[in-house]
Amino acid sequence: MDQTREYDVVVIGGGPAGENAAQYAVEGTSMTAAIIEGELLGGECSYWACMPSKALLRPVAVADITSDLAGVSTAHVEAQALLERRDTWVSHYDDSGQASWAEGAGLAVLRGHGRLVGERTVEVVSSEGTTRVRARQAVVLATGSSARVPDLYADVHAWDSRDATGVVEVPDRLAIVGGGVVACEAALWMTALGSQVTLVVRDRRLLGRTEPFAADAVLDGLRERGVTVHLGTEVSDVRREGAEATVTGKVHGGTVTLTTSAGEVEADELLLAIGRAPRLDDVGLEAVDLTPDDVTGGRLPEWLHAVGDASGGPPLTHWGKHQARVVGARIAAAAAGEVAWEPDREAPVPQVVFTEPEVASVGLTEAQARDAGHDVVTTKVPTSSAAGTGLLRDHVAGDAQLVVDARTHLLLGATFVGPEAGELVHAATVAITGGVPTHVLRHAVASYPTAAELWLRLLEELPREFRVPPPA
Repeated sequence: MDQTREYDVVVIGGGPAGENAAQYAVEGTSMTAAIIEGELLGGECSYWACMPSKALLRPVAVADITSDLAGVSTAHVEAQALLERRDTWVSHYDDSGQASWAEGAGLAVLRGHGRLVGERTVEVVSSEGTTRVRARQAVVLATGSSARVPDLYADVHAWDSRDATGVVEVPDRLAIVGGGVVACEAALWMTALGSQVTLVVRDRRLLGRTEPFAADAVLDGLRERGVTVHLGTEVSDVRREGAEATVTGKVHGGTVTLTTSAGEVEADELLLAIGRAPRLDDVGLEAVDLTPDDVTGGRLPEWLHAVGDASGGPPLTHWGKHQARVVGARIAAAAAGEVAWEPDREAPVPQVVFTEPEVASVGLTEAQARDAGHDVVTTKVPTSSAAGTGLLRDHVAGDAQLVVDARTHLLLGATFVGPEAGELVHAATVAITGGVPTHVLRHAVASYPTAAELWLRLLEELPREFRVPPPA
């Protein structure tokens, strides 16, 4: 083993959250940081999640729009070109660009598997040997998450999200177990690539954390595009001949047969999209008398931090990067004997589901707000009610809704369904973060004719008392 190397900050995990934590901890200071990564620098998001999935979905969305927009020829998805676009956006699974960025940011990159072996001390194991590193200030866990694989599916070598985004061999028939974001988005691009897709969903609705009207719109959109969806369906058995762990994105064996409460479902491949779990099982927590529950529960010593999926929070890249910026600022401030400024309210977490129609939401749903004890008022309008959204395609599906606190007139949550939904939600995120009441929001002038005018339609539907400050 080489002599122990020392850095001010050591980050285990080189995804976006890990990169941001290291960068924000040391930039503008004389401190040093090292990122430990055993796979590709840039992590799940860059190669197997956000970037490839959106690279696949955008051409599908454009083709979909042209089929519903007079004055333009209908476009068609070209499967091979679509996969080539995906390969470009994932840099052909080459992380040299990410490594160059780290070098330019003054961050050391250590290749190998990192695990804690003591306070502020990490061991890095690679094919070239073992290295020990010590952090003078802090260690950050940014190890991401792994797909959940229940025992029922352990022997069938089902696809996970990496296979779906990294698809090389398109199965004629694809069964997807799950009804969340990965399941719904993958159903779209796999259908566009030529698979006959069947969704098997245990819940009685899709996208269980969204407003019901948003889930219904996505369900209708999938069925209109030829996806078979079985809701409220349990899987009791799964069989497969010749199952083997082949190359990522290739079919992993023979025909898969699912025994479900809706009958048997046969497919050439099975995609499990039933959630992810923080990757904390082999990071050496026991060496510092911690458990995974301590990490996800935030019960950590002052020198150890967790960001991104490893923290147990929403498994979203933008949330992980936000956490990393906050943690990085804390580390930098502590090293300087200072306290980093942070807002006194918890940041709301937006999410966009790139389905057809698109869904974007932030804050609390109506049900969540009521369960939290708020007296709420909601306002909902068709997405097509704004001229700007009506111009985006000839038939605009979906609605938009605001959830407002009846006492304070503050926005608690917002959901947008339809074209440009993802571009509309940030205004809601800003309004919630800044505590902007509805009587002030009404004076934020939206350009005409743009999708942003939908905000005015929503605010005009509120009762008149929401146009003035609430009683003191």
